[in-house]
Amino acid sequence: AALLTLTRKRGAATYAQTLQNIPETQVTTLENGLRVASEESNQPTCTVGLWIEAGSRYEDAKTNGAGFFMEHMAFKGTKKRPGSAFEKEVESLGAHLNAYTSREQTAFYIKALSKDMPKVVELLSDAVQNCALEDSQMEKERGVILQELKEMDSNLTGVAFDYLHATAYQGTALAQTVEGTTDNIKKLTRADLASYVDTNFKAPRMVLAAAGGISHRELVDAAKQHFTGAPFAYKGDSLPALKRCRFTGSEIRARDDNLPLAHIAIAVEGPGWADPDNVVLNVANAILGRYDRTFGGGKNQSSRLAALAVEHNLCHSFEPFNTSYSDTGLFGFHFVSDPLSIDDMMFCAQGEWMRLCTSVTESEVTRAKNYLRNAMVAQLDGTTRVCETIGSHLLHYGRRIPLEEWDARISAVDARMVRDVCSKYIYDKCPAIAAVGPIEQLLDYNRIRSSMYWIRL
Repeated sequence: AALLTLTRKRGAATYAQTLQNIPETQVTTLENGLRVASEESNQPTCTVGLWIEAGSRYEDAKTNGAGFFMEHMAFKGTKKRPGSAFEKEVESLGAHLNAYTSREQTAFYIKALSKDMPKVVELLSDAVQNCALEDSQMEKERGVILQELKEMDSNLTGVAFDYLHATAYQGTALAQTVEGTTDNIKKLTRADLASYVDTNFKAPRMVLAAAGGISHRELVDAAKQHFTGAPFAYKGDSLPALKRCRFTGSEIRARDDNLPLAHIAIAVEGPGWADPDNVVLNVANAILGRYDRTFGGGKNQSSRLAALAVEHNLCHSFEPFNTSYSDTGLFGFHFVSDPLSIDDMMFCAQGEWMRLCTSVTESEVTRAKNYLRNAMVAQLDGTTRVCETIGSHLLHYGRRIPLEEWDARISAVDARMVRDVCSKYIYDKCPAIAAVGPIEQLLDYNRIRSSMYWIRL
């Protein structure tokens, strides 16, 4: 009975109390520029990770794929620990390690018991600055990556988004895929990977983040011990700046009538990470909603576009997106439909875009804001999600933005603001379009462009 009472009390915290009771994020910057950030809690476990401002945008045409290749090699052995020894040491801790690479950031993180935090920091440092890059391991991972590239070709959603970047940012680094080309993966050498690490894995571009039952002071002490060596130092006044990636309204069509469904992605240029318009655009996307045929609700869904999709059998699924980068972004939607429904679905979706610009209502905005608040609080689930939030925020914004501040920004959005900001980014803009599959019914680009505004009398 006492346990049940305790459980009820723990679950009775209000939304406002939850926002106020989040532990403070402590940040310390070391002399070499490395930022060490943590959120302390009473968890028996912790997640410690290294978030690095590096990815495919920092590669050129010849080295595209080096970051993704390095992600595969990071935990395959170091100069101190051969591959098998590294894996056994991680397993002896009962730890779980992972990594990912995107267009603008790379992350390596380990989840372990809180008492093992100093050892985890040492393992991360060793993996990043002392990666062995043995020839035998490189050839093994080369084969793994080539197989992954083949499998990615069957993920038509991923293909559509890669094409969308290729046409929206043609001729720039953002047009490149994260994984690189097959030819590049076959040609990349140990020297290429070593050069990529030496150029990009520098302390001013790195955040050592941690969340869970750890002490910030102990984390800083461990960082000073393992992350102040020569490999992390940067000689010079500043790191090379990113080249501007300009958005181009254009399209890529990859027609294949042997495929059963069409994948269409359309986007306009959105703002960069730090732009306050992002909050308003996220509210707008929540108004559009998302849909999949597996959802219940039928025609009674709160999203007007979802209700139309059900009533007229427009698509199998759709989802809006707001993908941000340092200085630009892609704001749009992606849908999967039968070949004969493409035109109708595109017409309805663009019509909803125009409605966001002209006649969205306060009740829709209220519902969308509640949806965003729910998604925001979900970031508190588990030390790994909190750790990723800390690392990503420090790279994107220079600080971790408290949830109370996010909530205040969301609360400030009203229907007029949604109409104004959507008009700024959507109304009468040239979109980028990527289409894959049986897309004969997709209208000419100029016809789609003409639906980016309404003639109002």
